[in-house]
Parts: sequence; C-alpha cells; structure tokens
Amino acid sequence: MMRMKFPKRYVIVLLTFICTNVCYIERVGFSIAYTVAADAIGVNQANKGMILSSFYYGYVLSQIPGGWAAQRIGGRRVLLLSFVLWSLICGLIPLDPNRVNILVLSRLFVGVAQGFIFPAIHTVLAQWVPPQERSRSVSLTTSGMYLGAACGMLFFPSLVKHTGPQSVFFVEAVLGVAWSVIWLKFSSDPPRTDLPKVSMPKVASRDTIKAQAGGVVAPRTVKIPWRRIIFSLPVWAIVVNNFTFHYALYVLMNWLPTYFELGLQISLQDMGSSKMLPYFTMFIFSNIGGVVADHLITKRILSVTKTRKLLNTIGFVVSAFALMALPLFSTPSGTVACSAMSLGFLALGRAGFAVNHMDVAPKFAGIVMGVSNTAGTLAGIVGVGLTGNILEGAKASNKDLTSSETWKTVFFVPAYLCIFSSVIFLIFSTGEKVFE
Repeated sequence: MMRMKFPKRYVIVLLTFICTNVCYIERVGFSIAYTVAADAIGVNQANKGMILSSFYYGYVLSQIPGGWAAQRIGGRRVLLLSFVLWSLICGLIPLDPNRVNILVLSRLFVGVAQGFIFPAIHTVLAQWVPPQERSRSVSLTTSGMYLGAACGMLFFPSLVKHTGPQSVFFVEAVLGVAWSVIWLKFSSDPPRTDLPKVSMPKVASRDTIKAQAGGVVAPRTVKIPWRRIIFSLPVWAIVVNNFTFHYALYVLMNWLPTYFELGLQISLQDMGSSKMLPYFTMFIFSNIGGVVADHLITKRILSVTKTRKLLNTIGFVVSAFALMALPLFSTPSGTVACSAMSLGFLALGRAGFAVNHMDVAPKFAGIVMGVSNTAGTLAGIVGVGLTGNILEGAKASNKDLTSSETWKTVFFVPAYLCIFSSVIFLIFSTGEKVFE
C-alpha cells in the first residue's frame, strides 16, 4: 500500500469537517422544506415554532450521554451509529405538516441521534490533534456547519420548488449514508506513533502510556470528575457563551426564511445566491479565527487565556451590534449584510469559547463539550420556540409582521445575550488546564 503523504490526523479532521457539513445541511434543509409545506396549508407561527424546536428537545437529551458514550466506547463508533440512525429516519419519515405527532417524534429522534455527534467529535479530535493545532482544527471542523448551512440555503429552495419538500429528506438521507460509509472505511483510533511524543518513564502501565502519549484523553477506566466539572467557573463561562452562540444561530437559522417571506415580502427562490452569504461568512470567519488564535499562541504573542478572551469578546460584541442593526433595514441586501456580519463574528468568537473545552479539560473534552452543548441545545428550544410565540403574540395584538418594529424583540434578545456572555467570559474563563 502507498504511504500517506500527510498525517492521518488531517484525514480525521477533514472527515469531521464533512460530518458537521452534512449535519447542518440536514437542519437547514428541514427548516426550508417544512416552512414551505407549513405555509402552504396556513400553519400558524406558534405551531411552526413547536415543530422547528422539537429537534432540540431530542438534541438536549443526548448531549451528556453522548460525551459519556464517546469516553467509554470511543468517539469513532459513536459518530458512525448516530449518523446511520438519523439518516434512516430522514429517509423513512414523510413530510406532512398535518401529521403533527409523526413530525414531532421524527424530529425528536433525529435530535437525539445528532446529539451524540459533537461530543464524539471533540473526543476524536482530542485524541488526534496536538495542542498547537487545536484552534484551527476545531475551527475547520465546526466551520463545516456553516458551509453546510450555506449550501442548504443555496440549493434547497430551488429543489423544493421543482421537486417538492419531500425531496429534501431523500437528499439528506443519501448524504448521511454516504458519509457513514466513508467514515467506516477511512477512520480509525489513533495508534501511539501518530500521537504527540512526550518523555515517559521506562516502566509504566499500558493505560498510563496511552494517556501520556496522547496527553489529551483519559483512559476509559478513569473516573469522570463530574462534581468538579459542574462547579467549575471556567466551564460555566464556556456554557454561557455556548448558550448565547446557539441562541443567535438557531433563531437566525430557523426564522430568517420566515423574516424574508413575511417581514421583507420576498421569496427565498428570488434571492439568488445572496441568501447563503450569512453562513458562508461564518465558514470564512470561523477558519480565520482558528488560524489567528493558533498564530497568537504558537508565536507567544499572547497567552492561551488572553487569546481566547480577545477573540471571544470581539466576536460576540460585534455580533451584538449587527443584530441590533438588522431590523433597521427594510431591504434584502441590508438584512443579508447584517445577518452575515452577526453570524460571521459569532463564528470568529468560537476560537474563544468553543476551543476552550480542550484547554481546561483535554482528557475530558467530550464530557465538557456534552455539558456545554446541552446549554447550547436548550438555547434552540428556548430561542426557536420563544420567537414563534413572540410573533404569534404580535399578530394577536394586530401588529403587522411586515413591520421592523415587530421583529425588533426577536433580534434584540440575542444581541443583549451576546454582550452579557462576553463579559462572563472575560471574567471567568481561562486557557489553563483545570482538570488533570
């Protein structure tokens, strides 16, 4: 067999990038397909919010179990099982807005399946990626989410228009199965020779050697320090920022199609490629943040702690002002520009809080990610559902959904959360290892 011309960890990072890409193609695809199908039969905004948020109820249930499962049976296996499960559900469930119970259950189970994915990814990356490559590796992997969302926004409206909403489910199932086959063929657990080298005593147990060789993953028999994790202020700084990031992301992801249709009176199909710009900006800024963070750290320009705080603060504060400006524009171009700036700088901020899991708890990155992403998923439940109720309440009060005043609350809530979260991260976060 030919020797690989680049390290295997690059293959793993690339595959996890494609993984997050496909996951967000699925999420955006459902939002677009369901919005079209629901609007066609006059489903009200509160019920739309309930269906769109049901995914996150399932997602929140499996975050911490996902971290535990990845720690115990391996992130590689957990990723494969979760992908196969949600792909099968997408391929088998019909998209019929009148069958509310079926839709709620299917989205709930898809959420449960996908909830295992990100804790598993962090466990895999913690095993494969050395500290000096963490920022750009995690940023590249997570940027797949935004490229997937951009691709979904670009292609699915036309697909729905020409072949119907159900076709989106078929495409998503095919992509999920295809990734599963590729992952099964090309992924592996890291051999000791691929891990960062460290000096070790000549006599050591097998588990000790394995833990020291990687320097990042605890042996599966090590007791997880749940109490210390739950009561750690640096962990809570990550949790708060994860909640805010996903509140803003999920509100825009699930409700921008409605804002364009109702608030601006323009169809997604008529917007061309501009509708993908916010997510493509996230893809670009996420990778810029990762490269800048690694450069600042490896060149010793700033400490890990100062680097995380700097990028997190810039990202969240700029995003907050962009969110406040968004409802002031009554044109699609202005709305797209503001949403692109908001989401782009949020993605830049991921080089702060999102990589911080591996800084504070490299041996338990999947577990901490599970705790953190539980908060992020709760943001989806709260934000998506609350937005539907805000709009339905405005409608009941005879307010015009085409007015920017009606939408101000929708966008100002995540803006205020961004400012609050950036302050919390500045005060309580650290780039030092907290859990040995």
